[in-house]
Amino acid sequence: MEKKKLTDIASLGEFGLIDHLTGNIKLRHSDTLLGVGDDAAVLDQGDHVSIVTKDLLVEGVHFDMVYTPLKHLGYKAVTVNLSDVYAMNGEPRQLLVGIAISRRYSLEALEELYEGMLLACERYNVDMAGGDTTTSPAGLMISITAIGRAKKEEVVYRSGAKPMDLLYVSGDLGAAYCGQLVLQREKQAFKANPQMQPEIEKYPYVLERQLKPEPRQDVVAMLKKAGIHPTSMIDISDGLASEIMHICNKSSVGATIYEEKIPVDQRMAQVAHEFNIDPTTCALSGGEDYELLFTINQKDYEKIKGLDAVHPIGHITEAGQGQNLFTSSGQLVKLTAQGWDPIKKG
Repeated sequence: MEKKKLTDIASLGEFGLIDHLTGNIKLRHSDTLLGVGDDAAVLDQGDHVSIVTKDLLVEGVHFDMVYTPLKHLGYKAVTVNLSDVYAMNGEPRQLLVGIAISRRYSLEALEELYEGMLLACERYNVDMAGGDTTTSPAGLMISITAIGRAKKEEVVYRSGAKPMDLLYVSGDLGAAYCGQLVLQREKQAFKANPQMQPEIEKYPYVLERQLKPEPRQDVVAMLKKAGIHPTSMIDISDGLASEIMHICNKSSVGATIYEEKIPVDQRMAQVAHEFNIDPTTCALSGGEDYELLFTINQKDYEKIKGLDAVHPIGHITEAGQGQNLFTSSGQLVKLTAQGWDPIKKG
């Protein structure tokens, strides 16, 4: 019998793999309002909904212990999960923490990791409600489940964008990617000469955006205070282009964004130029910014136009028009999503 040819997972890519594995999932309970396909699952609790999300961080894939302080890692492991809850317009309430750790880590190392996680819980008023700890044959793995809460009518999905909606983003983009570039460069220099001292003092902004991201709780609160209910929303973990395509695919719409409107911090741009990369490329295809990308109805423009923390970058179109970038040079080009490659081994 001819041996069946096996498929290389890498050939599907991250998003293709997820679609392939989840395509046959069937929901069996009416209180599962939303399963796979958004920033988090949504579960009916009667007078409210629970918002549940999980992230798995693996050493050598999502973080590199050569340049990642354990306290920062613990903090980031929590905040990236909270970002998913905020992206659903919810309030995070509890965390479950699972850790697999190898024998090369000491008790003091674990204490430092938990110090960072507890600091994030305190900062965002979240309870660490339980979890599990086990051994790992090599390295460190962190699995965190975040549980949030919202009123049913307040939940925002990726699927609600309509043609003529305005497209907004919070903060600025691309800095986390540039922070990673700096850290990887210094790692390579250290490997070549272990006696060298890393030259990172002049990069505080991009390094903080990479090592200690903050979810945009303030933006969610600001929009609610202004009486603005986004029609769709997602957090930017895989790059702006990728997240725009997620919203467009789930909402069955297209989008046009304008390069000159994409918020870029000059400190990020300076680092990008140092690596001979276009800052727009960093913003579109970088990742781990954990800003919020959202759409609003045009009737809310007067409410949002005076808010400093968010920036209009484009608008939603009919699906047939696709997802496009209007460049600063006046060209209309198709958006492509490369996704986020957290670290490269070496």
